[in-house]
Amino acid sequence: MNQGTTTTKGSLVRIVTAMGVVILGGCAATSARTHSPAVGSLDGALVATPTDGGTRELLYLAGSMDPESLAKLNAAAPNVRCVIPESPEDALRLAPEVHGANGRHCTPDFLAAASQLVWAQSPSAGVAWLLEREGILERDEIVVTNMQGIHGPAIAEHVFGMLLTLTRDISYHQQAERRGEWNRRGSGREAITLSGRTMLVVGLGGIGSEVARRAKGFDMEVLATRRSPTDPPAYVDRLGTAADLEAMLPLADVVVLCVPLTDETEGMMNERTLGLMKPGAYLVNIARGKVVDTDALVGALESGRIAGACLDVTEPEPLTAGHPLWSMPNVVITPHVASRGALTGERRAALLEANLRRFGAGEPLLNVVDKAAGY
Repeated sequence: MNQGTTTTKGSLVRIVTAMGVVILGGCAATSARTHSPAVGSLDGALVATPTDGGTRELLYLAGSMDPESLAKLNAAAPNVRCVIPESPEDALRLAPEVHGANGRHCTPDFLAAASQLVWAQSPSAGVAWLLEREGILERDEIVVTNMQGIHGPAIAEHVFGMLLTLTRDISYHQQAERRGEWNRRGSGREAITLSGRTMLVVGLGGIGSEVARRAKGFDMEVLATRRSPTDPPAYVDRLGTAADLEAMLPLADVVVLCVPLTDETEGMMNERTLGLMKPGAYLVNIARGKVVDTDALVGALESGRIAGACLDVTEPEPLTAGHPLWSMPNVVITPHVASRGALTGERRAALLEANLRRFGAGEPLLNVVDKAAGY
């Protein structure tokens, strides 16, 4: 058989690749090593359930959306009926009939009743909240997919919007503008250029890759880490793994956190690792608030160890009133809104429609989550 040829025997799915034959039990298929030309990735792709050539009738519980979007979902796969439950109680009533669902519906009670459920689609890139639900990890037959990469362009632009606000002293000049003052002195902090500086992208996934591409456009040297060792893409000058983080931190003028929240990444930026950053460097967090030890960050900012921080996520979240971070002039805070934008909505809808079509046809789903790894 040629590379990519798939055969099925009983409940096992086999695929022949250049690396050999991989066999997975149940209704899950095998890893694929190609990428969709549009949105979503086929890395680690899995078939949720056989559909007899697209003739088996399935039920999918969608999240909140307008009637036009729901109609597009129903048109994507004629054998998949997509409905929006009116309430959590309505979702629970439908649970025994459901084959796929938006992850927001997957409460422990829903999962206990949804005996036919084989697919949970997270409406976000992060899935820690979903994997914590009792019944998800315990059931191997449930394939979890997420929105990884969908938010990348919007979040990457947000990264540089926040960063430039600090490096170009824009927040100070905005305050002077509101007072009607023409003040060229600025805040006293020296405005810097990004060109020629070094950025470290911690977590070169879908979002991290978009950040790295834009950093290269600013003529920055780009360092990055990712889970597994691979050859660096053209827009990354040096690529390492998580084990290389501490060696890379002292080299970077800007550190951007793009990792998922897992047991390994929680608190990864603490007093010790913040102390390894280059003096005068900037920290940007668009990952999750718990990736950073907030008290240690406040200490590094107050001491001047690092020049500033850009935070779209915080711990706690929302950030409490009166917290020291609110009043620091070298901190930019936005309320977890980096992914918002018209393009994000379009990409999210396109991925969901593509996965609905694949689900109905019995094809491997896009953006499958490694439940053991947590992303």
